[in-house]
Amino acid sequence: MKKAFSVLLVIVLTTSMVSCMAIGTGGKKINNKPTLGQELIDLRKAKDEGAVTPKEYEELKDKLKKSLLVSVREE
Repeated sequence: MKKAFSVLLVIVLTTSMVSCMAIGTGGKKINNKPTLGQELIDLRKAKDEGAVTPKEYEELKDKLKKSLLVSVREE
């Protein structure tokens, strides 16, 4: 009897947790894209560490800024 109660309790708790997680998301898509500021910080660090040349840094920085303008216009 105790074992059956324990199994039933585990099933009920598991079902409750799963439904809470499903309801908690609200069906919204979570955006984990880094901000422009973080991308620029990462890009500068790459330049400082020699992963990209100063010329590549300037080109990539301009590209990031332009992509921000495009995304703002689309909203």
